[in-house]
Amino acid sequence: MKKAATTGNQTFEKALGRLEAIVNRMDGGDLPLEEALNIFEEGIRLSRFCASKLDEAETKVELLVKQGEDRFKTVPFEPAEDDSPEPE
Repeated sequence: MKKAATTGNQTFEKALGRLEAIVNRMDGGDLPLEEALNIFEEGIRLSRFCASKLDEAETKVELLVKQGEDRFKTVPFEPAEDDSPEPE
């Protein structure tokens, strides 16, 4: 099975889409063990790639928070309360 690239020109959106497809496929439960392990491994790589991209974006948001006229201040990014996932 060909492994998907998680570097180079890979975008967050493409990686997340592929990760969602992997989750849906594994949820079906009808994969042979070897194939399930291969796509699980790919999913782990994609998950790490996406987490890294989100960390980079958070850092950029923190650095772009402006304080005063020409001064910048690092402020931790905190999502609004209504952006939180609903409890299951």
